[in-house]
Amino acid sequence: MKNMLKLGIILALFAAAACVMLAFVYSATEAIKVRRQQTDMEAALKELFPGADRFTEITAIKSPDLSVTIESQYKALRGEETAGAALQVSRGSYGGPIKMLVGVSAEGVITGVKILEHKDTPGLGAKAASPRYFVDRAAGITFYGQFAGKSIRDPFEVRDDVQAITASTITSRAVAAAVKAAGTGVMAWLAGESVEVDANPAATDGSDTMSREGAE
Repeated sequence: MKNMLKLGIILALFAAAACVMLAFVYSATEAIKVRRQQTDMEAALKELFPGADRFTEITAIKSPDLSVTIESQYKALRGEETAGAALQVSRGSYGGPIKMLVGVSAEGVITGVKILEHKDTPGLGAKAASPRYFVDRAAGITFYGQFAGKSIRDPFEVRDDVQAITASTITSRAVAAAVKAAGTGVMAWLAGESVEVDANPAATDGSDTMSREGAE
């Protein structure tokens, strides 16, 4: 009886030690993951604003489009001057939310777009994030690359001033609308104005049927 009790105590101690070790490993892994995410974000921000000295996380910018969620936002500073802002935004697309980082200069120009995460169809909507898919191969312009240099006053309309991904109209519209919303939100913030919210945005969450799009 005593041996069984002793064995039980030993097993309990081993189990407790294993739990502590697992908790330590999980905590260390999470810390590494957070640091990596921070490093990746800093690199992405620097890519959008290569002339910026530093970036400060803010919360003041509001989305003008109810279908576009601002997940995080950063003010880009050059010395003591605001060079613009970068927003991490999310909007419904064909396969689910598509997340991107959008840079907007103080002059109202899109400095760049980086697709961070998506669930759209490989070979179709997934081309939105591909550095090998070109809307203008001769000029080497990718789908997401076409937004750099655009004014926030542009219409951002697919098949007008935005070239769509072949057979992926929903994805193309989702990205264009999210970039437009980011630009509008940043410029309203810079001007100290409140944004006018579009309560009835066009559907881009995959609710459009296959027959309407012909494909994605």
